[in-house]
Amino acid sequence: MDGATAEPVADQGPPPVAVDLQAEFEATGVAGILREFDQDLIGLGPVKRRVRETATLLLVERARRRMGLAHETPTLHMSFTGNPGTGKTTVALRMAELLHRLGYVRRGHLVAVTRDDLVGQYIGHTAPKTKEVLKRAMGGVLFIDEAYYLYRPENERDYGQEAIEILLQVMENRRDDLVVILAGYGPRMDRFFESNPGFRSRIAHHIDFPDYGDDELLAIAERMLERQNYHLDPGAREALARYVGLRRTQPHFANARSIRNALDRARLRQANRLFETASGPLGATELSTISAEDILASRVFAQGAEGARSAIGDQP
Repeated sequence: MDGATAEPVADQGPPPVAVDLQAEFEATGVAGILREFDQDLIGLGPVKRRVRETATLLLVERARRRMGLAHETPTLHMSFTGNPGTGKTTVALRMAELLHRLGYVRRGHLVAVTRDDLVGQYIGHTAPKTKEVLKRAMGGVLFIDEAYYLYRPENERDYGQEAIEILLQVMENRRDDLVVILAGYGPRMDRFFESNPGFRSRIAHHIDFPDYGDDELLAIAERMLERQNYHLDPGAREALARYVGLRRTQPHFANARSIRNALDRARLRQANRLFETASGPLGATELSTISAEDILASRVFAQGAEGARSAIGDQP
C-alpha cells in the first residue's frame, strides 16, 4: 500500500445528480488494485471474482451515500475459508487496501492475529490483550487466522469466550471503523459459526478459497524462484512437477506454503552441492540454477515410492 489518503465518502456541497461508476472505479485506484491482483496472484479464480464483486458493491454503495440514497455503513465483516496456503492472508491485505481506497476504513492497514494474541492464560488477562489488539486494528482490518481456536467448549476454564464477547461488541458498535476477517479451514469454521451464532449474524461476505491445481502450484514455484533470482533447469522443472503430484497426496500438505518450504530446501541442497563440487569460480548462472538433483533428493520421492509399493502389496 502506498499510504494514499482515500477520497472521503461525503462531499461538500449538494449531492451529485449522477455518478459515472467506471470513472469512479479508475479514480479511486480500485481498478488498478484489481488489475495487480489478477496479475500477481496465480489461480484463485473464484476468489478474484468474489473480491471484484464485493468491490463493485461497495463502489455502488459509496455512490449511493454521496447521492443521499444510503446512510448506514454496510456490514463489511468477512469470512475466508480454505485449506492452509491458499492465499487468505494475501487476499486480506488486498482487501484492506480496497476498503481504504473506497473510504470505508481510515488507514487501510492489516493486523493479523491468532488466538494467542487475544486470549490470556489467567483471569483478567484476556480483556486487556483483546482490547490492545483492537486498538491497533482500528481504522483498518483485523485478520483472525484459525478463528475456531477462540472457542474451546471442552475446557470450562478457557478464556476464549471472553475474547469472543469483546469482539462481537466491537464488530457491532465500531463497524464504521473496523473490519474483521475470520479465517480458517472450512469445516471447522462451519462448526465455529454454529457454536457462535453472533459471529455468523455479523458476517456479510463469505469467500471460499479452493486448493491450487498442480499446474498452478508449479507456476507459483517458478514465480517464487523468479523473485529471488533463481530458476529451474528443464530437468528440475520436470522433477518439481513430479514432486507436486506426490506431495499433494501426503499428510500436512499446505498448498503454496508447502511449495515454498520445498524450494527453501532445494536452495539449501543447491548451495551445498555447489560448495562441495565447484573447482573454481562460479558465475551468476551456476549460482542461480536449481538442478534436478536438488529436487529429487527430497524424501517425498522415497515416501511416494514406498506408498506405491504398499498399494500393490510389494515389500520394500
